[in-house]
Amino acid sequence: MTRTVLVAGGAGYVGSHTCLRLAEAGFTPVVYDNLSNGHEAFVKWGPLERGDIRDGARLDAAFARWKPVAVLHFAALIEVGESVKAPGRFFDTNVGGTLTLIEAARRAGVDQLVFSSTCATYGEPVRLPMDETHPQAPLNPYGRSKLMVEHALADYARYSGFRSVALRYFNAAGADPEGRIGERHEPETHAIPLMVQTVLGRRKGFKLFGTDYDTRDGTAVRDYVHVLDLADAHVAALQRLLAGAESDVFNLGTGTGTTVKELVAAVERASGRPFPVETAGRREGDAPVLVAENRKARDGLGWKPKHDLDSVVRTAFAWHAEHEARAFPPAAELAEAY
Repeated sequence: MTRTVLVAGGAGYVGSHTCLRLAEAGFTPVVYDNLSNGHEAFVKWGPLERGDIRDGARLDAAFARWKPVAVLHFAALIEVGESVKAPGRFFDTNVGGTLTLIEAARRAGVDQLVFSSTCATYGEPVRLPMDETHPQAPLNPYGRSKLMVEHALADYARYSGFRSVALRYFNAAGADPEGRIGERHEPETHAIPLMVQTVLGRRKGFKLFGTDYDTRDGTAVRDYVHVLDLADAHVAALQRLLAGAESDVFNLGTGTGTTVKELVAAVERASGRPFPVETAGRREGDAPVLVAENRKARDGLGWKPKHDLDSVVRTAFAWHAEHEARAFPPAAELAEAY
């Protein structure tokens, strides 16, 4: 039986690292990506089919050509701020595109999918750490678009036998230790790349929002999980479906929280030098603490994060130090996200 899988959005950050792990596990990842946010240079472990997930005919052709046994779905718009400005775009791509992808898979006789979801489906935490039964009340259209897909997948499983695993990431970070691929977003809004760009002189400074939270040092706490650990979980989820398991959802996080100040210190350790940080007031909608309960993934997927915070930051810094000049234009503004 063929071991080919279709990886929608496989030229992006988490998708490309998952393709690496899929290839190592004996699969052939066929990347289906419109390259609006992905990078052709990140397609290294299988063929590229350029196309949009909203294009049913193009998807039909890709399924017919490659005959995959399953789909891994990473293709989405992800910028929270943009989702507030243009919610229609996010529902069109993230929800409408996913439904088009699912229907194309079903027409091709493929009935299993691993879905890239997010802890943003939870919204404001009511208890910590956050497990899979935590109430889901997203704070923005991005999170709502992902939750709508989770609901759709549950209905597909119940009424048509289309099985899926939804993986709710916390903060993806880091890069391939061998430097083959890494994190590249345009524009960049993620904390570690923004800090590293500041260290490398590409930004004037890093802006830290909120120093008066009820946390150990007054700054917000997040759960940073290495991108290759996320990739390992996707392979485990795929193998679970191929073995006939029912649909399910899993959190992917380390279970350990890191404050923004601790993250700054980790970047300084990795780089060997300090960098300018400007403090500002809290941003609306930022939760004080977001930390995963990952016991279900440990038990159900046999998954355990292998990388600690220093490994996450060290691999990220090595990637950006090597690729910074090519990957990013000069920037004068302060980094404004974490």
